[in-house]
Amino acid sequence: MKLTTKLGIAGCVAAVAAALVFFARPIYKALSPKPVEEADLTEFPVRGIDISSHNGSVDFDLAASMGFRFVIMKASEGSDFKDAAFIDNIRRAREAGLKVGVYHFFRFDADGRMQALNLLHSVRGRRLDMPLVIDLEEWGNPQVATSAVVSRLETMLAALDDASMSVMLYTNKDGYYRFVRGRFDRYPLWLCSFSEIDRSIPWTFWQYSHRGRIGDTARYIDMNIFRGDTTAWNAWVDAHPMLMQ
Repeated sequence: MKLTTKLGIAGCVAAVAAALVFFARPIYKALSPKPVEEADLTEFPVRGIDISSHNGSVDFDLAASMGFRFVIMKASEGSDFKDAAFIDNIRRAREAGLKVGVYHFFRFDADGRMQALNLLHSVRGRRLDMPLVIDLEEWGNPQVATSAVVSRLETMLAALDDASMSVMLYTNKDGYYRFVRGRFDRYPLWLCSFSEIDRSIPWTFWQYSHRGRIGDTARYIDMNIFRGDTTAWNAWVDAHPMLMQ
């Protein structure tokens, strides 16, 4: 085959590929779920944020003045990690008048009972307004068989139940269908979904965005809403007070 012919064919292939990309992009964007920039505050008036040491120093007074009602902060991870900002965060959030909850990042490869003990040790002596949250997500975890993850989670939940702790589970849609549905339905659910929410899933909290702002901070903040009005929120908080021993 002559060189000019080869170049001609290559040019045609490149042109076709470029055309496919050009025309496919708007179709893909049209069919893809649209990210949620803000939740409907008429339907869901109770907003909150969730944070860890990665968010830096959050201005909780400003958050409260912006209408946020609660903050859920990282306390621990795995069998021995404790969030470095937790003690300062919970003190300042309390001073700002926000309702406070905590979460534990669940490690797929760590013993469930040891994870429960780490969480309980991290929050001992603290007053909380919400159930302890177990953050159950594939991101940041090694690949582990579903049965092994479920077994370790069952062990952790049993240890927390033995300590008379209220618990809520956090996960995204994939995690809900892989780990939670049909196994742990009795626990309240905090669902992560950055597109339109699936109302068929029985969530209590919805993390709808990870690109929120509190003031001029350069770091994004995760944004959440409670599924209910202010009256339902007050009743829910009143039903879940915990003083950690």
